[in-house]
Amino acid sequence: MAATGHAEGSRHGTPRRTSAARAEAPAASSAAEPGRRRPSRAAPEVTPELEQLLLESGRMSPAWRGTFRAVPRAAFLPDIIWPFTGDGETSAPVDRRATPETWLRWAEENLPITVQHDDGASTGPGVYTSSSSTPSIVASMLRDLDARPGMSVLEVGTGTGWNAALLCERLGAQAVTTVEIDPALADRARGRLSEAGYRPAVVVGDGLDGHGPGALYDRIIATAGVRTVPMAWLAQCRPGGVIVAPWGTHYSPQDAIVRLVVAADGSCAAGRFTGPAEFMKVRSQRLAWPVHEEYVLDRPGTVSHSEADLGDVFDGGYGGTGMLLGLFVDDCTHTVHDGTAWLYGLGDRSWAAATAEGAGVRVHQSGPRRLWDEVEAAYRWWRDQGRPDVERFGLTVTAAGREVWLDGPGAVVNVR
Repeated sequence: MAATGHAEGSRHGTPRRTSAARAEAPAASSAAEPGRRRPSRAAPEVTPELEQLLLESGRMSPAWRGTFRAVPRAAFLPDIIWPFTGDGETSAPVDRRATPETWLRWAEENLPITVQHDDGASTGPGVYTSSSSTPSIVASMLRDLDARPGMSVLEVGTGTGWNAALLCERLGAQAVTTVEIDPALADRARGRLSEAGYRPAVVVGDGLDGHGPGALYDRIIATAGVRTVPMAWLAQCRPGGVIVAPWGTHYSPQDAIVRLVVAADGSCAAGRFTGPAEFMKVRSQRLAWPVHEEYVLDRPGTVSHSEADLGDVFDGGYGGTGMLLGLFVDDCTHTVHDGTAWLYGLGDRSWAAATAEGAGVRVHQSGPRRLWDEVEAAYRWWRDQGRPDVERFGLTVTAAGREVWLDGPGAVVNVR
């Protein structure tokens, strides 16, 4: 699922370090003649069986039947890729030129594939910063977008160009504008799109600003995780238009796909979350991780005991409590290390540490906020509501900020 330098993101959100060896991917080959489509160098990764499974599960709309098979992801991947394995970790790099059959096998998998590290720098810590999304989440986001022939679409995050190609195949290239912040990624995607016979408008820029010259758009789709929905998107989307984006908070790397409908006067947009996700974040909204030693200066702080289940409060699984509790605990992030959950305030130096002790939790906390108390209150509210899934929540975005609601915009949630 999508990137931090806008590109399709991975199911794995905040950039992580990878131990896999790095290598430079070559630039895209020269463009094809206008209107001509070269044969793909690889077979479509969406087989009839996978397509049928996506249709039966509801992840793919029937309107997109055949489109994924006509536009193979493999045609948009570089020669060197870093696939994610089933356990959520990156594998070693796979080079199409050295092991073409292995490369194609990974390209055909329903898994995310990393295509860039360190924003394309030649040296760095090995943080992955752009990927090609899992086909199933690409299908479900296009289902949510509900873009139909005759509509115009702005895509935020070109990445490899595959998602833009899918839109072009269904809507026509003249209806698609795609914005990419990374000039090298944009250039490669433009070349691959041209090779495949598609000529959408590929714009180098910050997708959070949208692209005014092409507005108004009927649909806007972001392929990178955002922490704030920019008002520029609302201003550039038609009244009644739809915005689909991975949204979350800094509390955890987890996101959920939100489907917003723009109000008639353009002053706000509201809609439900359609399911969990985990995307790389747009560059300007990445979290600068707190320096532990700058926070924990007065340990043990205030010590207390809670009867909460630490593993339940900090369920780090896909679609777990990380996204849900983050809806209610602002300006805070957390990590779990060696059996202790650490909480850090992002607007001050508040901190908390929670460790399982017997049937409960031993808590240390300090600073202007009592972060554990806030998290525990959010957790108990969620538990007392019957543990609602993320699909029961929704989001309203205005110039003044955002509101989270449960089951309908009239039921705004305020846990504090």
